[in-house]
Amino acid sequence: MTDLSKYRNIGIFAHVDAGKTTTTERILKLTGKIHKTGEVHDGEATTDFMEQEAERGITIQSAATSCEWNGHRMNIIDTPGHVDFTIEVYRSLKVLDGGVGVFCGSGGVEPQSETNWRYANESEVARVIFVNKLDRMGADFYRVVDQVENVLDANPLVMVLPIGIEDDFTGVVDLLTRKAYVWDDSGQPENYTVSEPPADMADKVEEYREKLIEMAVEQDDDLMEAYLEGEEPSMDDIKRCIRKGTIALDFFPTYCGSAFKNKGIQLVLDAVVDFLPNPTEVKPQPETDDEGKETGNFAIVDEKGPLRALAFKIMDDRFGALTFIRIYSGVMNKGDTVLNTFTGKTERIGRLVEMHADERIELDGAVAGDIVAVVGMKDVQTGHTLCDPKNPATLEPMVFPDPVISIAVSPKDKGGSEKMGIAIGKMIKEDPSFRVETDEDSGETILKGMGELHLDIKIDILKRTHGVDVSVGKPQVAYRETITKRLEDSYTHKKQSGGSGQFGKIDYVLEPAETGEGFSFESKVTGGNVPREYWPAVEKGFEKQMAKGVLAGYPCVDVKVTLMDGGFHAVDSSAVAFELAANGAYRQSMPKAGAQLMEPIMKVDVFTPDDHVGDVIGDLNRRRGMIKSQDAGATGVRIKAEVPLSEMFGYIGDLRTMTSGRGQFSMEFVHYMPCPKNVAEEVIKEAKEREANK
Repeated sequence: MTDLSKYRNIGIFAHVDAGKTTTTERILKLTGKIHKTGEVHDGEATTDFMEQEAERGITIQSAATSCEWNGHRMNIIDTPGHVDFTIEVYRSLKVLDGGVGVFCGSGGVEPQSETNWRYANESEVARVIFVNKLDRMGADFYRVVDQVENVLDANPLVMVLPIGIEDDFTGVVDLLTRKAYVWDDSGQPENYTVSEPPADMADKVEEYREKLIEMAVEQDDDLMEAYLEGEEPSMDDIKRCIRKGTIALDFFPTYCGSAFKNKGIQLVLDAVVDFLPNPTEVKPQPETDDEGKETGNFAIVDEKGPLRALAFKIMDDRFGALTFIRIYSGVMNKGDTVLNTFTGKTERIGRLVEMHADERIELDGAVAGDIVAVVGMKDVQTGHTLCDPKNPATLEPMVFPDPVISIAVSPKDKGGSEKMGIAIGKMIKEDPSFRVETDEDSGETILKGMGELHLDIKIDILKRTHGVDVSVGKPQVAYRETITKRLEDSYTHKKQSGGSGQFGKIDYVLEPAETGEGFSFESKVTGGNVPREYWPAVEKGFEKQMAKGVLAGYPCVDVKVTLMDGGFHAVDSSAVAFELAANGAYRQSMPKAGAQLMEPIMKVDVFTPDDHVGDVIGDLNRRRGMIKSQDAGATGVRIKAEVPLSEMFGYIGDLRTMTSGRGQFSMEFVHYMPCPKNVAEEVIKEAKEREANK
């Protein structure tokens, strides 16, 4: 039997550049998994093994690795921080039991950390916080703790205090034991001494230690009473309370250090073992039926249970397709046959491997609580459930956001077409937020993604990994169309010239629906004027037409259609006739219902040094941006704004020019808003020209 209490499945996540990958490297070095630490800025980090990652110094795909610490097995996933790849964070959090949120000591709580924190809250993942880079200029541990409270609305439980700051940062004081851990300048993580805290910190240590114990004992009424009567709980009791509160998400144990200088990492590893849950301590995954509704059953983490596993990531490398799997219940052995409940097909487990970034260690079997990879599965995609064929069940699936930006690509040489098709097919399997479609009229291949960087890297992977050279068109915005007026109308479809005819008459109301509601249909027909069996045909007719708006051919959203009345013919009416009536009704009524173009609005978060704030704000205003807030930090100003996506192409270049290369920004989709008249006219004109050129 595997002792699951010794397992920790954790993810490391943070804003881009807060030091996640460096922290992972240090953990691997400390646990003896690697002997030489690779640096991100040298392009040598273990978990950043894609060429594009090494070059750009960012993590693009989450990498899985495992190691041992104090007799505990840790499965670690290093996730990307860049906003275009949040999908990687989201799906990793889905299969993890705990996490380490890394924040930059000088940057603090940055935009991407907010998004990732929100995802972690939704997935109910317990976390410890690591405030990194305390050796940097402008670092301030107490300010970051304050931001965790105010910006993230979370409860940081401060476990250590820093000794010194910036260049003078030498170590930390552990509040529970009142011991100071001081590292020397050799940069070796094991070269530290444990001593008494500096005398000038005595008051601060006592103040924060008292806060820590007060917050911890709130988890146990008996201990709290004893504490209020002046009796200090034992170390084991305090740790038990901290563990309970951490797993319940009541607070988040907060540590600090400098991963790059190898200071403070051991205490974070101890915290993962002491305070983060093992697989049996988290809420079990709910099982769902074919339509995604919960059945009331759960995949309880137990080796003896039936097999339940979730494929959360597909990766294609030089050895073939790898499917990363989190096993929730039961065991999976080499040679087993498993059922994919999504496709209804069974597959044989050929090879099971434990991943260490891009190296693999062959396994004979894996048990509940494990994160492993299977080589060579054919029809499995992200979010599919693998289970025991004799005892099938589906785990709660993953939901992915829709892409907001698209580009047209075509192979440069004639023979590249098939090669491009195969390569894109593999890439779609790997990344569910990346979509592709073929424009039926022009035959162009349209790639859709979450942002410019996202598509940039996809083109780069096409060229380098798959050797397909492509020409890239101008980025296109995913506009939508809707209506602004309520309209009552009637339409009759009839074709009655010899033989069996077609007849369908509908009286209907078109009206704007709530934002984000999409398309909805209702029938208020009383009596038998439109027989009930034809209602779905009317709905289908309208819904099909919604895919192409009347202004510029973009999908139509947030429209409600109500069928009020109509007429039918005993012989000539059929479902097809009513569907055709709905098609005609759509074309007849949409232009009269005040059709309007909608554009995607992005939440933009810009960081700029103080002396360029005016330029940046002026530029955002010129881009039709609405400034929401400005926050001054130690090293610059964060400006939050909402800006139409169409105005943001090439923004990174302009921002770098304005701020002498020091500005940074991130953006994510918020909602659709009506397009101003002049912009709408331009978009409609372009759409008509494209149509004419086909």
